Amino acid sequence: MNVRIVFYSMYGHVYRMAQAVLEGASEVAGADVKLLQVAETLPDELVEKLGGTQTRAQFAHIPVATVDDLAQADALIIGTPTRFGNMCAQMRAFLDGTGGLWASGALAGKVGSVFVSTNTQHGGQETTIISVMQTLLHHGMVIVGVPYTHAGISFIDGISGGGPYGASTIAGPDGSRTPTENELEIARFQGRHVAEIALKLHG
Repeated sequence: MNVRIVFYSMYGHVYRMAQAVLEGASEVAGADVKLLQVAETLPDELVEKLGGTQTRAQFAHIPVATVDDLAQADALIIGTPTRFGNMCAQMRAFLDGTGGLWASGALAGKVGSVFVSTNTQHGGQETTIISVMQTLLHHGMVIVGVPYTHAGISFIDGISGGGPYGASTIAGPDGSRTPTENELEIARFQGRHVAEIALKLHG
């Protein structure tokens, strides 16, 4: 049973969340879990100007996702930063290349889930997740979020991402905030939850 975690990260926040999703999904017996990143669409000089060169070098070893990777997956968990309440352009470009999978129904009935990072607490966490879910629904995927049985999404003793739509983190206006343990635990739960459901459907 194949679980593929496909992400884009400029400053490392989504990457750290993806690692936590990987940890959770890997706990499920029978799950073959792999981490993949989508191709960068910005020129190197612009990535450097935006301050992402050093951070992105930390996960340069992770393979770039292909459409074939999605076709082989039983569960797909997508991670993206927000761009004005929507998924980032890199993720949009990758998903726009999946028309052949849509035409053949290759992803229909498979499990899909989403996690995100935003700069501010109300900076599009839910709308960004939904923007990805719309594409997954057009592919006929079975959408899985994070149920309220996981207490972490009801945390109110401080600022935290995470909700029924999926795990999330808040980077802060200057990007200095890193994912908290609560946010990472929600991401681990999401990975585990998605893998368990995929195993029931496809195992």
